[in-house]
Amino acid sequence: MLRIAFEDGKIQVVPKIRLLKEPPARKGFLAREQFERLSAALPEDLRPLITFLYFCGVRLGEAQQIEWSQVDLAAGLIRLETEQTKTSEARVVPLPDVLIQMLAAMEPKSGAVFSTRNLRKAWVKACAATGLGTLGDGWRYAGLIIHDLRRSAVKNLIAAGVPEKVCMAITGHKTRTVFDRYHIVDTTDVQRAMRRVEENASGENLAHFGVKIGKILPAPRTRKRLTA
Repeated sequence: MLRIAFEDGKIQVVPKIRLLKEPPARKGFLAREQFERLSAALPEDLRPLITFLYFCGVRLGEAQQIEWSQVDLAAGLIRLETEQTKTSEARVVPLPDVLIQMLAAMEPKSGAVFSTRNLRKAWVKACAATGLGTLGDGWRYAGLIIHDLRRSAVKNLIAAGVPEKVCMAITGHKTRTVFDRYHIVDTTDVQRAMRRVEENASGENLAHFGVKIGKILPAPRTRKRLTA
């Protein structure tokens, strides 16, 4: 825009603008065992919401707006409407069985689906109790934040082999650049990658010598010699 203004004679010079260095992406991630402990430490009415955020990667602001009319338990789906999403695009979110069971047991099925009663306070206390955060004087908290559940969902979906395009459709990431900041790669990921390389190389070496992995090659057939 500044360049256009300069060319149109609206400004005399184009000012030099130095962009600030983008801060590194957060590394907050919750393993399944950690999630189970955290969920158990939370009030029962908050567990459906936390489960939804952990498995599906939906934004908290989006989840707070969901009403029962948008839930299809038989199909295991929740539909987010255009006006409810950050990207202004409607999307359908698949639900894990554990959440479907929770929602099926909830009554009454009217109004908002997920409770957020005392969410921040309950979150801080549960994280501190399970070693996922620390709580200092004056309720000064440091540790896992609710938005880290969204990062955990992305990592878990990728680890499960879900294509990135499908992951983005579930979590509502519109651009690959932002999605990559949520796709956390840790030590386990790189170790697993090297194991796959070694397994692949091992298979190629065996194939070079005519050995097919997982199959036993039949013994060559010999012809019987005819005698007069």
